[in-house]
Amino acid sequence: VQLQASGGGLVQAGGSLRLSCVASGRTFSNSAVGWFRQAPGKEREFVATISWNGGITTYADSVKGRFTISRDNAKNTVYLQMNSLKPEDTAVYYCGAWLSSYRNSNSPRYWGQGTLVTVSS
Repeated sequence: VQLQASGGGLVQAGGSLRLSCVASGRTFSNSAVGWFRQAPGKEREFVATISWNGGITTYADSVKGRFTISRDNAKNTVYLQMNSLKPEDTAVYYCGAWLSSYRNSNSPRYWGQGTLVTVSS
């Protein structure tokens, strides 16, 4: 499966962005999907995950209450709505898909290319 992330850009602190992750080559409607991010000079970190039907979502503490992960399986797309953005949210954001319906490991089986989010103060 190929994953294509998009929607990044430059936004002022307090603003919003919505990222999209579209799958091709194979449906991921039965797969858990997650968002991760990597800031300059730092390791990639977990942001959010969603189960195959959207019934279970998990978030990193740093984004709880500000970010929302959702999916539209008919469109083979997972979204990350990011509100109240902070400069420390600046990073390259990656989506990843597991083979399983629920997240069962720290690292997804498939990764998309990243999309850059820059939050200015």
